[in-house]
Amino acid sequence: MPTAAIEALFARYGPRYRAYVTFTAILGVVAMLLNATMINVAIPVIMGAFGVGQDVVHWVSTGYIAAMTVSMLLNDWFVRSFGMRNTYIGAMSVFTVGAVMGGLSPNIDMIITARVMQGMGAGLVQPLSMVLMYQIFPVRQRGRAMGIFGVGVIVAPTLGPTLGGVLLDAFNWHYVFFMSAPVAVFGAMLATLFMPWRDAEGPKPSFDWTGFVLLVLFVSCLLIGLSSGQREGWQAPIIAVYFSIVALSFIAFLWWELQTPEPILQLRLFVNREFAAAALVRMALGAGLYGTTYLIPLFVQTIQSYSPTRAGLLMVPAGLTMMALMPIGGRMADRFPRYLLILGGLCAFALSSMLMTQAHTDTPFWTFAVWLLIGRLGLAFVIPTINVTALRSLSGDLLSQGSGAINFVRNLGGALGVNLIAVTLERRSAVFADAFAGLQTPDNIITFDLFNRLSELLAQLGWPSELHPVAALYLLGNSLYAQANMMAFRDVFLFIGLVYFAAMLPTLLLRERKAVARPDIPATRTSGPTAKEPA
Repeated sequence: MPTAAIEALFARYGPRYRAYVTFTAILGVVAMLLNATMINVAIPVIMGAFGVGQDVVHWVSTGYIAAMTVSMLLNDWFVRSFGMRNTYIGAMSVFTVGAVMGGLSPNIDMIITARVMQGMGAGLVQPLSMVLMYQIFPVRQRGRAMGIFGVGVIVAPTLGPTLGGVLLDAFNWHYVFFMSAPVAVFGAMLATLFMPWRDAEGPKPSFDWTGFVLLVLFVSCLLIGLSSGQREGWQAPIIAVYFSIVALSFIAFLWWELQTPEPILQLRLFVNREFAAAALVRMALGAGLYGTTYLIPLFVQTIQSYSPTRAGLLMVPAGLTMMALMPIGGRMADRFPRYLLILGGLCAFALSSMLMTQAHTDTPFWTFAVWLLIGRLGLAFVIPTINVTALRSLSGDLLSQGSGAINFVRNLGGALGVNLIAVTLERRSAVFADAFAGLQTPDNIITFDLFNRLSELLAQLGWPSELHPVAALYLLGNSLYAQANMMAFRDVFLFIGLVYFAAMLPTLLLRERKAVARPDIPATRTSGPTAKEPA
């Protein structure tokens, strides 16, 4: 229901207030999601600018997603304590500071810190905007409201890589950060006019700070431990410390949430078979969607030497197709068995990933675009269907907690997905590089022939003869590393495909059970309203 503040704003601005506040809410969400995906095309440039590898640079993406995941659980308390207007303005301010800090960063550590700040702001704005739109539209138009919100959510990731590529090619990576700051400032200015304030007076509500701290410990140590294992060595004492903290904080979090009267995450949701199965599928979706959005621009820029703009344009056909088909997928979820739609969508995404295992340096642009399109076509049917399936089995008093939990699980899957993809890519590149290097012996005819050809080419270019062996070996080493890197990307695409095939198993638990008629119980009347149904 609309709050007193919303009713007062309607009285002030008239019927057009709905359009004003909708634009303000969507502007914040689009700014956050644009920034999330624009950065992905800048990853190779940032790697070169600061001389870091996959084990470090992935935190530019992972830090954002992880911070957004955790801060989503703060949204309800902030709104009840300070109101939507102050929460929105505060989140946009934090996001703006992070954007400016990122653009001015002299090192990779400051960039990662800036991205964490931006993620904290984004985690507060997204659920706030969804709840606000739910309140300002009447019941008969809430489907339309969620459709408008959904289009904004899809448009931003679709256009983000392309816009980021244009900024990189026209200017440099600093402007990818700076670009989002004016949008956030403009959104905060609009919020002072159109966002509702806090109605309630009196003390602020209590918050489960213990559960929040334990959750932050669990998520941060898990991600840091995974990303540091390849660099420090999986047997290193510090890695054992990280994973010990992960285990202890997870157990403590479960214990605390089960006995505290106001948990930050309602664990009894996961006792529900359908909700638990849907949460597992949603985690896999988050891992695959965020993971491929991170991985594919990196592949085409490092392996196929795409420009940032071309890498961004590669994502556009699949994104536009997903945006067009998602409303159709939502309508089909009301007419067909939901678990079959989810199974079909997961199969399409898994097939897309398997096709990408054939990618190489000469894969045509449109071939790759079609592979991407197949996967996004599947997601267009899975995403609206899994959301409906997850919440339909919950009672009314658990809907808010269930919505928050599903979004939390999705983003946690995204953070883990990007992290594991970066670790796997680094690890498999090292394995293939060692294997290829071991084959380069004087008895290897192919290597000997390539070495001679490189020496001849250097001679034709006018290089001094004494530099031919060193330069030829250097070029040969680069060629081997590029081949090892390409093979590692193929393995990661295979890994993503297998994750989606595995996600089909919990999907089978989402199959609707048919009611069985009993002869000793008379049939109930279904033509009119019942005690549980409003007339």
